Amino acid sequence: MSKLDDKVALYSQTLTKLGQKVDEKLLRAVTKGCGPSIYTKDGETVSASDKAEVERVKKNFMEKKLGLSGKDLDAGFDYAVDVIGKSSRNKYRAVMYYLIVKKYKKDSVYA
Repeated sequence: MSKLDDKVALYSQTLTKLGQKVDEKLLRAVTKGCGPSIYTKDGETVSASDKAEVERVKKNFMEKKLGLSGKDLDAGFDYAVDVIGKSSRNKYRAVMYYLIVKKYKKDSVYA
């Protein structure tokens, strides 16, 4: 298995544990879209308590990639954090992005 396959498997297991139905094709596309950041310890996760990082996710992913704006930015980010769990230390970037994509039905961005 490739490194990407390993990451997709990890994220799929994580989503399943969270009670989410997993679209493997979409998860692979979202994971691949994260680029090399998922292969570094710091880049693989999102710190929901770091305001600068939260703003980067909203601006660079939610606004630029998905075309979301306004209240959707806070609502989408908060939704992903709630599903994963505020106390969870492993808020994987690809898992958060996947949850946001599914919430706003933006699958077509990765088609």
